[in-house]
Amino acid sequence: MNQTTTFPELRAARAQLPEPVGFVPTMGYLHEGHLSLARRAREECASVVVSIFVNPTQFAPTEDLDAYPRDLERDLRLLEEIGVDLVWTPTPEVMYPEGFQTWVTVEELTQVLEGASRPTHFRGVTTVVAKLFNGVQPQKAYFGQKDAQQAVVIQRMVKDLNFPVEIIVCPIVREPDGLAMSSRNTYLNPDERQAATVLYRSLTAAAEAFAAGERDADRLRAIVRDMVDAEPLADLEYISCAHPETLQELDGEVERALLSMAVRVGKTRLIDNFLVMNHAFSP
Repeated sequence: MNQTTTFPELRAARAQLPEPVGFVPTMGYLHEGHLSLARRAREECASVVVSIFVNPTQFAPTEDLDAYPRDLERDLRLLEEIGVDLVWTPTPEVMYPEGFQTWVTVEELTQVLEGASRPTHFRGVTTVVAKLFNGVQPQKAYFGQKDAQQAVVIQRMVKDLNFPVEIIVCPIVREPDGLAMSSRNTYLNPDERQAATVLYRSLTAAAEAFAAGERDADRLRAIVRDMVDAEPLADLEYISCAHPETLQELDGEVERALLSMAVRVGKTRLIDNFLVMNHAFSP
């Protein structure tokens, strides 16, 4: 497994890789969710590239950039075991050299949900992903459904800017009790960790109601809200029942929807989502 840092090193190593190339962008401190993306890329592509870069431009000044967990040695060992061909570990100076002033912005899709709560977040995400795509030049790139809005935004950027990259969105990987795997789960103390299961439990309750025939968007949101409100350690930031592609909030009867949420458990901000769809519905 090769490891590179600079753009010239990356391009030299990339030129030696058999096509097609699958790419998994990460911020490191890898868990099974990340590894499942790399395994999927390994199954589908001749070569696999993974980036590890804690991107400072997607963190607001009040967020946890300095505290974000890091363990590069462990990450590299896990990726080598999977059979990843190349790991790119750029530094902030490589990605944002002195004088950097160019940004990629997806407009409407980033104004809602996570974008409403974190207004500078997606500009950082789309800019860094554009730079990562330009560096790696993959045919396929793999993202997790846990960051559902991010996946929709990246798909829009790729379409609008004509990147020759197929975006593959892979299922959420969960702990046995349903909590979506996240590097930030390590911030939770034991009581908070138990309380954090309310995200999965409340979304499950709404999805079960949908499967049983409940189609009212407000009622689906209320099911989640009521369960989270009943958990003393959880503070609901938002609950959304939105169109899966436009991310616009839905009213009245829905046939398919992205149920998504952000919840603070203690000082830790967690997100999760379910896609619900009437199987009789044909878009």
